[in-house]
Amino acid sequence: MKIIAYGIRDDEEPYLDEWVEKNNVEVTAVSELLDSTTIDQAEGFDGIVAYQQKPYTSDLFEKMNKFGIHSFSLRNVGVDNVPAEAVIQNKIKISNVPAYSPSAIAELSVTQLLALLRKIPEFEYKMNHGDFRWEPDIGLELNQMTIGVIGTGRIGRAAIDIFQGFGAKIVAYDVFRNPELEKAGLYVDTLEELYQKVDVVTLHVPALKDNYHMLDEKAFNQMKDGVFILNYARGTLIDTQALLNAFDSGKVAGAALDTYENEVGIFDVDHKDQPIQDPVFNNLFARRNVMITPHSAFYTRPAVKNMVQIALDNNKALIEKGSSANEVELA
Repeated sequence: MKIIAYGIRDDEEPYLDEWVEKNNVEVTAVSELLDSTTIDQAEGFDGIVAYQQKPYTSDLFEKMNKFGIHSFSLRNVGVDNVPAEAVIQNKIKISNVPAYSPSAIAELSVTQLLALLRKIPEFEYKMNHGDFRWEPDIGLELNQMTIGVIGTGRIGRAAIDIFQGFGAKIVAYDVFRNPELEKAGLYVDTLEELYQKVDVVTLHVPALKDNYHMLDEKAFNQMKDGVFILNYARGTLIDTQALLNAFDSGKVAGAALDTYENEVGIFDVDHKDQPIQDPVFNNLFARRNVMITPHSAFYTRPAVKNMVQIALDNNKALIEKGSSANEVELA
């Protein structure tokens, strides 16, 4: 059995080597991402493991089929950058890592919200400019707030546990309701009802055609004045221009974002000598009531280990058995 793993970073290599030693399987790690210029490196292998933010194009799966490769395993959750039709047409089995560390993502979302509530970015700016006065930047307390959690899967539930530990009230919405949360009476029937009741909206849902720009001008207008927005899911869930307008009107008081709808080419790139040519992002990034991390909420040692080793487990199972417990049906 031979597996090729694309886009392997230095921090992933120890966990890959550990898996290879344990499973006695040949794995070739390459640092390049999987695209039309690197796919030919996969010829002669039985399976492919990959992780990247940029799209996987249809020609990659045509080449996989040509090479006799039908086992493709993602080291992440989302499949929104995978062309379903090409995967199906070329009879490729695909798997993901559905839960590498829900706590990692949930913890950062709450951490960033706490910093916004206590005006940490504002104080850092003032103190860096010699102003050590606290007025007028008075903070808020999480224990006094109602949190609207959209999406109550693994990450959403981890966030709920943390928020409740701080004493916050929870209002939740999900098309697929969790029985325990349902029993606790946390759900509302519509997003509009959630928007009207909460002080914070936090997103924990996958990117789908039906929820593209879920938070748009209409949604922001249904919220309380001074609401806080958290997005640790997918950038396309928020209409960024509508968010900027909501800041300017005072509807939104702050936002913590780990993703941006046009993040490819911005995140995971060193811009020291390469200014970002995106005026919408630059507008967002310049605001002191916005905290942005570069899609790094997942980035903890336990999560990276799980991403690498579960993806390799999945690929091995697809090759050996033709199926995996984490196989994704795209039909």
